[in-house]
Amino acid sequence: VDGMKVSVLGCGRWGSCLGWYSAKLSHQVTIWGREDSLTWQNLVKKRGNVYLHLPDSVMVGSSLRTALSADIILIAIGAQNLRSLCKQIALCPVEEKTFVLCMKGLEEHSGKRLSEVFNEEIPQPVSLAIWVGPGHVQGFVKNVPSCMVINSDNTYVTKQVATIFNSELIRLYYGQDLLGSEIGAASKNVVGIAAGMLDGLNLGSLKGPLMARAPREISRLIKAMGGNELTVYGLSHIGDYEATLFSPYSHNRKFGEAFVKKEKFDKLAEGVS
Repeated sequence: VDGMKVSVLGCGRWGSCLGWYSAKLSHQVTIWGREDSLTWQNLVKKRGNVYLHLPDSVMVGSSLRTALSADIILIAIGAQNLRSLCKQIALCPVEEKTFVLCMKGLEEHSGKRLSEVFNEEIPQPVSLAIWVGPGHVQGFVKNVPSCMVINSDNTYVTKQVATIFNSELIRLYYGQDLLGSEIGAASKNVVGIAAGMLDGLNLGSLKGPLMARAPREISRLIKAMGGNELTVYGLSHIGDYEATLFSPYSHNRKFGEAFVKKEKFDKLAEGVS
């Protein structure tokens, strides 16, 4: 599907990657960020970051209302900032828009899933999906393909979003369990931190037992919450293990390693609240 208007709310590592990727698919792309954000300022000034260079067709702006005029709005910010952003979105005319949460985590003070946070704050009739699974900008810019998953409470929305963003670089699968995908993706971050701790303690051989036992424990949690316990064995959780437990690019793994080594780590790690 060519030529749709796509906005990305968030200009960090993943947000800029989503903007770059959407432009590769010939969509009309705007990346939104806050003017007081150094990340946004650098993106405006340099038209890129340490990971990628944005095509000239990609707009970078700070007007939320303008960004929300797109057909599809991808949200890629820190999980703990979602509610405050949604409060701002709710003040704008967004009826019938499609939003996609391209982020992982739970709200710290409430323990709520991100789709729950979004739906609590957005009263207008909108469509909502999530986009999770294994993917690093460092690989995508080198044309290293991956598979990810789109999930929604609405099967039509799931298929629509997957069709719009599917390509040979990122194959998007249809998810069938929104709750399970959200919990699986969020808990994957925590397992990634544990893997980094094992690396930092030179106990990498224990990653095997970690990979065996963690999904079983999390599958029980998903089932207890009302989801499908088998979802944990898909792309949102186990499918993301290689990109997290072993990848030199994973912020969660690197945070865990730095933590046990008592080293400073100032990058966003989604498994940390």
